Amino acid sequence: MKNVILNNGLEMPILGYGVYQIADANECEQCVYDAIMAGYRLIDTAAAYRNEEAVGRAIERSGVPREELFITTKLWVQDAGYESTQKAFAKSLARLQLDYIDLYLIHQPFGDVYGSWRAMEELYRAGKIRAIGVSNFQMDRLADLIVHNEVVPAVNQVETHPFCQQVESGSYMKENHVQIESWGPFAEGRNNMFQNEVLVSLAEKHKKSVAQVILRWMVQRDVVVIPKSVHKARIIENFEVFDFELSSGDMEKIAALDTQKSVFFSHNDPEIARSIGSVKFDI
Repeated sequence: MKNVILNNGLEMPILGYGVYQIADANECEQCVYDAIMAGYRLIDTAAAYRNEEAVGRAIERSGVPREELFITTKLWVQDAGYESTQKAFAKSLARLQLDYIDLYLIHQPFGDVYGSWRAMEELYRAGKIRAIGVSNFQMDRLADLIVHNEVVPAVNQVETHPFCQQVESGSYMKENHVQIESWGPFAEGRNNMFQNEVLVSLAEKHKKSVAQVILRWMVQRDVVVIPKSVHKARIIENFEVFDFELSSGDMEKIAALDTQKSVFFSHNDPEIARSIGSVKFDI
């Protein structure tokens, strides 16, 4: 497994397992257990996914020493603010049955993110969180957060896949020592990703799946990536990307697929901001 080094010296696996949209508790627990047994050590969840308890059970069931795992969870918008963040973090910690979190992210760039960040800085200094970061922050929001706070976000988790490659944003993050992490590496199959001629041809060339080619492309770009599948065979397959390498020509072919646009929605859209900001979960 290849690791990246975060801006505070902490090592983070470059390939992990994400549990977004795995709502069934039993299924989620089994999938996380299967992922850990397959060799994954980075597990990514969130309060808003409402499956932290299942993740916690899988971690305990695996028997893998806690220090070998890297667990990420996230703070939802409804809990933004100093005191609310402290309470939400405590709830997440309890649901996961853990003593600390490796990476805690502000899930969306809305609400009182500055109050949340102050609380997260305190939890970080107290050793309850090993690294703090953000998710879905555009570069202007990220820059503003860096300028007005003491701790620079260790990670920014953003939509990243062959059709939305985040080249400029990735360069900015690298310059400012913020690790880029991909969510939606397969774009949920949009734009016929798994039938794309370029990706299919590269998969055939390397005798790998399209998914493996995409993940290998991420790894070679030093992008942390957290693919999700509920199928054990694919969970295992997605982890088998360290036994081949894409050439510079292969990388250039994938680079040409970039549309520089989201296939989902823009966080800069006022209606999206209003919509996400008003979503409340029973967490």
